[in-house]
Amino acid sequence: MPLALLALAISAFGIGTTEFVMMGLLPNVADDLGTSVPIAGHLVSAYALGVVIGAPLLTVLGSRIPRKPMLVGLMALFTVGNLASALAPDFGLLIVGRLLAGLPHGAFFGVGAVVAARLVREGRQARAVATMFLGLTIANIVGVPAATLLGQRLGWRATFLVVAAIGLVAMAALARLIPPLPAEERTGPARELRALGDRQVILGLATTVFGFAGVFAVYSYLASMMTKVTGLAQTSVPLVLALFGIGMTLGALAGGPLTDRALRPTLYGSLAALALVLAALHFTAPVTWAALVTVVLIGAIGFLTTTPLQMLVMNKAHQAPTLAAASNQSAFNLANAGGAWAGGLALAADGGWTSPALVGAALAAVGLAVAVVAGLLDRRDSPSRVVRRSDAADQVPVGS
Repeated sequence: MPLALLALAISAFGIGTTEFVMMGLLPNVADDLGTSVPIAGHLVSAYALGVVIGAPLLTVLGSRIPRKPMLVGLMALFTVGNLASALAPDFGLLIVGRLLAGLPHGAFFGVGAVVAARLVREGRQARAVATMFLGLTIANIVGVPAATLLGQRLGWRATFLVVAAIGLVAMAALARLIPPLPAEERTGPARELRALGDRQVILGLATTVFGFAGVFAVYSYLASMMTKVTGLAQTSVPLVLALFGIGMTLGALAGGPLTDRALRPTLYGSLAALALVLAALHFTAPVTWAALVTVVLIGAIGFLTTTPLQMLVMNKAHQAPTLAAASNQSAFNLANAGGAWAGGLALAADGGWTSPALVGAALAAVGLAVAVVAGLLDRRDSPSRVVRRSDAADQVPVGS
């Protein structure tokens, strides 16, 4: 794999750290700024809102900017957002800093996915994209726990100063390691936007929203499940989250080669397995070892779905894959919010602490149904296509 993928992975590591670390620092922020934990939770929503807004907006505005300076510029905005968060004198400005830090998230992964695919030969593109996302999963094993501990010991502001420093390192790595890319056709904002109107792209984004919402229906309440049902101590929660992160990394590693070999079968199989393992947590939660194994499997299978989902929308938006890839990041964040909301509804209805697992299984099943319908429609629209490998025609266009 090209060394340039390391620069993308470092950037993804920084993004993943700042995205998830706030969940562990909410009590510290609330105490320091004189607010409640539920109110401080709006900081998580502010970041997600930044992702949803920034992914299409910055991608369209930057459609005529060469990929390398675009990536460096997006990481510069990320760094400024985290620095602003660290220096925010009050809660209102911290909300602004978190929103600013979230704005480049989706656009970076959209542009980065296209760049990663262009850095390797045909047939290894999904592996290249998965390598970039590996930085995001490793952040959940190393970055988030370390940053949380740092924030608890030295104050939450120190965490965001360190993340800003990671942003500077990522900018230098991108500038140094990303090679000059071959000339490419300038798509323009109008063409980028038209790419989202493709039925397969819309169905792909819908698959992401429903399928991945199943993961977040559980992840959002995982700490409570482990303490109230499994019986683990509160001090064991970081270990549980680290196990989930290990699963994420294993899923990301497996997702690349499997997607390169057979995109749609990988997507179908991972969503079906995700529905089953989410439902299994409802039954395994009371048994410690079984619950922990299930947590690892949810992380692994959940993130096994990310690479085929990302590649699918990139491939189908063949005229302009960057906006579609960035919009898929918005879809992941909508899944985050929607899954947490749906799981919360089950809890509010007195369904029990494991009820979000059943909700998550149902959401994953809906995602699978959408994916199957999309595959059938795609096959119907291309009846004469003959391929020697599943979805061999769905290759990322290197000139977009």
